[in-house]
Amino acid sequence: MIAQELGVSVQTVSLWRKRIARQGVVQGIREGERSGRPARITQETQLQLIALACEAQEAEGRVTPTLDEIVVRAVERGIVGQISRSHVQRILQAGDIRPRRVRQWLHSPDSAFREKVNVICKLYRRAPRNAVVLSIDEKTGIQAIERKHPGRAPGPGRLRRREFEYIRHGTQALFAALDAHTGQVLGSCRERRTQDDLVAFMESVAHAYPGKQVHVIWDNLNTHRAHAVWQAFNARHGKRFHFHFTPLHASWVNQIELWFALYTRRVPRHASHTSTAHLRERTQQFIRERNQTARPFKWTFRGYPLQTGAS
Repeated sequence: MIAQELGVSVQTVSLWRKRIARQGVVQGIREGERSGRPARITQETQLQLIALACEAQEAEGRVTPTLDEIVVRAVERGIVGQISRSHVQRILQAGDIRPRRVRQWLHSPDSAFREKVNVICKLYRRAPRNAVVLSIDEKTGIQAIERKHPGRAPGPGRLRRREFEYIRHGTQALFAALDAHTGQVLGSCRERRTQDDLVAFMESVAHAYPGKQVHVIWDNLNTHRAHAVWQAFNARHGKRFHFHFTPLHASWVNQIELWFALYTRRVPRHASHTSTAHLRERTQQFIRERNQTARPFKWTFRGYPLQTGAS
């Protein structure tokens, strides 16, 4: 029972029980002296090495020091007399510190970030009466690439292999509107992404949802911000379209980006397309198949990121 609860072997439990019975509870649970040379690098020195590896900015302008550079600087600053790069690596690994790895992030300078996100999140939670909530965006520059030679299938201990050389057959743009509450997607492939192309796609959206109020969530692209164009468009459709813009540098608030990520993995990535027509055919097939089993994304928003000028 004790071994199972602590995740150790029965022999280990038996050893400690005998030790406690022989030496008593207080003395028996103390760490005994170990044989061998005492540690040369104290805990304080280890913390100094970790702090050295985590310095915000280096003199040369880089922020990713190598192990050899950390060793040289530790000796120069008198933190240690000498130390091997492998010892430094073990100390950093024990502290879960990886100074050479970098993860990028982008904060939003939008002063109305909180207000915009709250409005969009409210629409994601519940659509207004007799209304549909659509996340809309365009994915451009999707390449129709044909591999010059066939790939090789995977096998035991061998990854799938793909020929590096390829033939370009042009690009296409994909316009897509995701119904945030059903997961259904209305998509259209076009050669370019112009204002006229976007208006034509929005006309198809209006035709797909007749008689409903349509809440559109999209980013701050210039074609989305052409107020005169969308005022005229809205007037043609009884002013039933309501446009909500994501905060600056926060297009991730738009759920269509999640769907685009799925599309990229399932259609263009590692594929071979003999023409843009072939790519469009597979794109439309993906949309049809996905819509047959469509479900809304379980999207969550966890807090507000840093903003310029925020108190």
